[in-house]
Amino acid sequence: MSNREKEQTIALSAVFQAAELVANLAKTGQVDKTYLQPLIDSVLILNADGTEDIYGGQWDCQSNLAIGRQITRKALGKDRNSVNPNTLRYALSLIHLESKLSKYPDMLSQIGQQITQIAAKKEHYDSVLHENMMASISGMYQDTLSTLPFRIQVHGDSRFLQQAHVANQVRAILMAGVRAAMLWRQLGGKRWHLIFKRKALLNALESRS
Repeated sequence: MSNREKEQTIALSAVFQAAELVANLAKTGQVDKTYLQPLIDSVLILNADGTEDIYGGQWDCQSNLAIGRQITRKALGKDRNSVNPNTLRYALSLIHLESKLSKYPDMLSQIGQQITQIAAKKEHYDSVLHENMMASISGMYQDTLSTLPFRIQVHGDSRFLQQAHVANQVRAILMAGVRAAMLWRQLGGKRWHLIFKRKALLNALESRS
């Protein structure tokens, strides 16, 4: 087991955590802020010393991505059928969407510029989860990723999805999921690894327990 595989499991856990939060939010209109905050924080981090640092550092990374780690373990293992089908669909869609984004350098540059601008606003609010911050990240998603030919279709309760703050949360989380998928790819992760390297990834996950 390589250190690269350990880092890949961090990124993959973040992808699955984003997917799970979107699935729950679309169904219930509620989201666990304990697991939401590290994902939204990660969107605004452009430079980090290591993968763990993007999600809270050595001591907090595991707890910050606890739900994602749990679902990743199930999805790669024998409990795949116990994972919400929408969560699996969103996770694979995030990886696919990021692969499309990587072919649009101008859009990547635009996203980078917008992230810098949004990060500068952060000091004006008590939390990155402030609705104005979430709306800004949501707007960035709409301006960029929503314009690509492939779009993620979110299914849930229309009573919640039609509420502006819920829709903003959904798009902000999807942005965080794409950020994690980008990290996964940069670390050498490929979609076929989810089938043919499951054992190695599972071992790397267990080593972080």
